[in-house]
Parts: sequence; C-alpha cells; structure tokens
Amino acid sequence: IEPTSPKLLPDPLRDPYYQPPYTLVIELTDVLLHPEWSLVTGWRFKKRPGIESLLQQLAPLYEIVVFTSETGMVGTLGTWRGRGGDISCLNRDPAKVVVVDCRRQSFCLQPFNGLALPRWDGASDDRALYDLAAFLKTIALSGVEDVRTVLENYALEEDPLAAFKRRRTQLEEEEQQRLAEQKPAGLFLGGLAGRFWPRSKQQ
Repeated sequence: IEPTSPKLLPDPLRDPYYQPPYTLVIELTDVLLHPEWSLVTGWRFKKRPGIESLLQQLAPLYEIVVFTSETGMVGTLGTWRGRGGDISCLNRDPAKVVVVDCRRQSFCLQPFNGLALPRWDGASDDRALYDLAAFLKTIALSGVEDVRTVLENYALEEDPLAAFKRRRTQLEEEEQQRLAEQKPAGLFLGGLAGRFWPRSKQQ
C-alpha cells in the first residue's frame, strides 16, 4: 500500500497556532507498549513505565508522531517505515526530526536522524523512557540547530541512553571537581547540556 500523498504529515501550523520546534517520530510496539498474550486474556498491551511522563515533558518541545510496524494499525506511517523511514516524506525539516525505534532499519536512509533503543521486554522496572525524556529535553532546551550533529555521536552505541547517562555523570563529576577547586566557571556557562556532544559537532 502506497501513501495517497507524498506528505505523510500535514503542513506545520502557522501563527497564531503553536508548532513545536522539533518532531519526534516514535515506534509504538516494543518502545512504548509491549504486546502480551495469555489464554485467559488473549492479546493485551502493557504500557512502558514513564510513558505519560515522556509525553507530558516533550509535548511543548516536540510534535510527537507515533507509528508502528504492526499491520492493520497505522497504515501510512507503517508504509513509511517499510520504505526505510525516508525523513523527506514527513513534510518536516530533517534537521529537526528525531526517530526513535528499536530497529535501525526504520531510519536506515538517514541514520543520523535516529536513535535505536534496546527492545523493551515488558519489565516493570524499566527506566528507558525517563532517560529518553531527559535526552530529548537536553537537545531541545540546548536549541540544537541540527539534531543529526548530536545523534551522530550515539549512532554506534548499543544502548545510546546508557551512553548519555555515562556522559552526564562524567560532566557532573567534572563540575563538582571544578567547584571544589574554585575554578572560574567561564567555560562552563554553556551548561551541562552543551557538553553532552563534542562542540565541534555543533559548529
């Protein structure tokens, strides 16, 4: 099934309506929800911990587009994924689009627009969506002009959110050490956010 329009999303909103500066395209199955089956209930979908918090925190910053690879649920964006997740079909500035999935082939045509998370197995103690919210808020609140310059740094990570947390912890420790040594804060005034990725990538 081919989409009826080359634009998979409507044109961005114009004043006086508000259009979030970034677009998040996120997979439903095994990222936000996990399908479970039993003889008693049949198929049910379990919500991943932190899903409400993720949506609430990111709604002012990102236009959130949920899609799925499952048949019969979201046909248009499902077709987009089957075509390699061509960002150009979304009718949005590619520099402002982040794709989150557990399968890299979903954004293989534009690999630096994507973030590949480990597939969620339904564990109730999972914290990935809380970490994802922190990561994406850092991008948005830093005013990153091109998200690809950030996501490129995490493209080869098996768990990019774990890498982000390690970098955040390292930078916080460096700041604590700086404060303990009473060094001038001039180079740190950009905040932790601007140091989660190499500065040369943001130029």
